[in-house]
Amino acid sequence: MDRKQATALTSLVIVIVLAALAWYLDRAGTDSPTSAPPPSAGDSAAQLAGLVIGPEGKMAGYSRDRFPHWSGQGNSCDTREVVLQKQGSNVKNDKDCKAVEGTWVSPYEGLTITSAGEMDIDHTVPLAEAWRSGAAAWTDDQRKAFANDLGGVQLIATSAKTNRSKGDQDPAKWKPPAQGYWCKYSKDWIAVKSTYKLTIDQAEHDALASMLTSCAP
Repeated sequence: MDRKQATALTSLVIVIVLAALAWYLDRAGTDSPTSAPPPSAGDSAAQLAGLVIGPEGKMAGYSRDRFPHWSGQGNSCDTREVVLQKQGSNVKNDKDCKAVEGTWVSPYEGLTITSAGEMDIDHTVPLAEAWRSGAAAWTDDQRKAFANDLGGVQLIATSAKTNRSKGDQDPAKWKPPAQGYWCKYSKDWIAVKSTYKLTIDQAEHDALASMLTSCAP
């Protein structure tokens, strides 16, 4: 093999390696926490058992501004619009990335909605609830990450009416109207509290344990 042939062969090998690397990175980039299988009821019960039970903290110093939310996500989109895109179907956006068309199913009551203006993005664990259970000690950057968490189950597109009826209440005081959603709701709540190492109070714990019993065997 002469020098010219060797150079050509080396170049070909480099091209193949780079193509393979690009394919691998593309595949890795498509994997996300939300694509993982949901935890079993047993797994969630174990997570629940691992949470620290304690009284709720005070609201002193709380403000929604302490949880900077709906931050920019690129291409003129913010967190709200990204969630509407991901959790809706046939969603169309204007030049400012605002949803102008689409269909969403609000899971808390199983209601189909076709107007983005009737949708809210709910924090599974409300911001004020997080503040009372440990987030008061976080930095503003940590609270911002919590309020804009697109990688897990903390952000849910739901009807504005139902979201506002929930407010900042925990499962001891508020549960989704659709009882068929209680299993997933309790799992999601537990997952968020576990991920962010937030505490729970006793009534909240008992309500979650009860809701887990609604999960199919």
